[in-house]
Amino acid sequence: MNEKKLSRIKKRPADKFMYFLIYLCASLSVILLAGIIIYVFVRGIKSVTPEFLTTVTSVRKGTVGIAGNIVNTIMIVFITMIIATPLGVGAAIYLNEYAKPGKLVNAVEFATETLSGIPSVIFGLFGMMFFGQTLGLGYSLMTGSLTLILMVLPLITRNTQEALKTVPDSYRHGAVGLGAGKWHTIRTILLPSSISGIITGVILAVGRIVGESAALLFTAGSAKALPKTFAALFPKIFQSGGTMTLQLYLSATSEGDFDTAFGIAVVLIILVFLINLGTKKLAVKFDVKRKK
Repeated sequence: MNEKKLSRIKKRPADKFMYFLIYLCASLSVILLAGIIIYVFVRGIKSVTPEFLTTVTSVRKGTVGIAGNIVNTIMIVFITMIIATPLGVGAAIYLNEYAKPGKLVNAVEFATETLSGIPSVIFGLFGMMFFGQTLGLGYSLMTGSLTLILMVLPLITRNTQEALKTVPDSYRHGAVGLGAGKWHTIRTILLPSSISGIITGVILAVGRIVGESAALLFTAGSAKALPKTFAALFPKIFQSGGTMTLQLYLSATSEGDFDTAFGIAVVLIILVFLINLGTKKLAVKFDVKRKK
């Protein structure tokens, strides 16, 4: 039966109904996203001013700003990712390329899947007790970062594993046939071929860090002071610091300042949009380079 005959076959009523449901669900998803974004922007865009982005809240000076929270967010993202990325990618390489399939690999994969499903508030409670009290780090950006490492490590590991699995086995066999060693094959063939998937996992982890509040409420604290000098950034790692998401929560609940809360929400939406856009750009860029 050729394509012309297939195109002339009338669709059954059940097929038409299913097509309607599919398009309805897709349309509802778009409408919900657009509605949330429009509502948040209408409520919060008036609060997003240069002063709001470059100052800190001060009753004495009469200013309302989130500059300190922005710096805290950037520092937590940087500390978390610089530790979690090599650990997650390295673990995925071991599980996918070195470890023999068996009970150990199954146990590790089960552990990572379980960790990714644990509520963030439990991570926060553990981080407060272990990193904060047992290790003596207290409420600090370092305590929050170490807690977030536990949260995003399964995400990076599983995404890297899936990216490595998409690389055809013929690439591995061809490299072995040419006399390449295991690590040389991984470094020069497998990682470049799966880099777009790895980057996607890393950026998704960054998005989770930016949007996290429950775990940081227990571990990082809520201070919003802005370091006066560049040299003061390192000591700040071991001091309390609230991220933008945490400040949004406190502004809406404890302080009742919904203008500031929606202003922070606007900044976060823009940031998440830029992260997603950057993910797609990087993935396309590396795919193009790999195919050349």
